[in-house]
Amino acid sequence: MRVVVADDSLLTREGLTAMLRRAGYEVAGAVDDGERLLALVRVERPELVVVDIRMPPTHTDEGLVAAERIQSELPETGVLVLSQYVEPSYALRLLEEHPERSGYLLKERVFDVAVLADALRRLADGETVVDPTIVARLLGRRRARDPLEVLTPREREVLALVAEGLSNRAIATRLVITDRTVEAHVAQCFAKLGLLDDASSHRRVLAVLAYLRVGRS
Repeated sequence: MRVVVADDSLLTREGLTAMLRRAGYEVAGAVDDGERLLALVRVERPELVVVDIRMPPTHTDEGLVAAERIQSELPETGVLVLSQYVEPSYALRLLEEHPERSGYLLKERVFDVAVLADALRRLADGETVVDPTIVARLLGRRRARDPLEVLTPREREVLALVAEGLSNRAIATRLVITDRTVEAHVAQCFAKLGLLDDASSHRRVLAVLAYLRVGRS
């Protein structure tokens, strides 16, 4: 698969490019700002894009804006947004607008080539990828009454993995339990929290993230 990389740091661009090539991807180009990214993607039509959230000129959300435009114009393109900081609001903004084939990871995490390759594979398959640190932040929010107190420790663990975008099969592998056991835990989580389960993986992720963001008192 072909990938385009966008990051204003030369060292980061070169590092990501080298990792992607080692992982078997073809790098169709690497640029340093959002406008160049959009122009390159429109020409190359890659299957995947990896983009830093903060780029010139303001170093705020240019990468996120570019990601949103790419997904509006080319919805079959998987987009992985990278951030140096934990910014749940930006992650939720991206996923709510274009949940399918969208991912948001902390930059430090993708310098593990296995993590990067797994995230891109999942995006190419139409899944959603959410950094576990963001999920943990949302799970750990302090509320007057914890809406998750109705869940068992195992159910909370499963819910967190659902929020990260893992399929039931991937959750079963991670927890070393059967697929059927995962299905039962997921069903219990959604029933106890009053959520509508959905066969679509990204809709399921959105349901959990929306619940964790807002909470219920």
